Amino acid sequence: MIKAIYPGSFDPVTMGHMDIVKRASKAVDELIIGVLVNSSKTGLFTLDERVELLKEATKDYPNVRVEKFEGLTVEFARKNNAHLIVRGLRAVTDFESEMQLAQTNHFIDPEIDTMFFTTSLEYHFLSSTIVKEMSSYGQDVSSLVPPCVAEALERKKKEKK
Repeated sequence: MIKAIYPGSFDPVTMGHMDIVKRASKAVDELIIGVLVNSSKTGLFTLDERVELLKEATKDYPNVRVEKFEGLTVEFARKNNAHLIVRGLRAVTDFESEMQLAQTNHFIDPEIDTMFFTTSLEYHFLSSTIVKEMSSYGQDVSSLVPPCVAEALERKKKEKK
């Protein structure tokens, strides 16, 4: 059985993330999405909100589950008996940092490998940061995020008023 983890902050989950989930879930028996706090980013949604949004967005994928975690990605993989980390690449600029992370993780645990998925062309430009920025200025982001996220972004805007 091939078990993989797909770690990230997913603040919020985008259609780019969902593209990776869709494709990775076809390549493995079980895909565990690991939602973590990224201390280098300012969060819009709480950790629990992000977990719930991802659970809703992935409810039609029977071999996908969502969990929150803290600490090293390698430790999360070990805890879940996963030997594969899934990562998405948008551009060449992602490659260098993602390669360094993959090599570091492999150094920590040689039994864990990383599988990269290049983002589909229609999502090449997309990031959670771009979605948050567009939404904060009133732009329609409904084609860039799952419906549950679009609704949650609208609620966040109303809360700030």
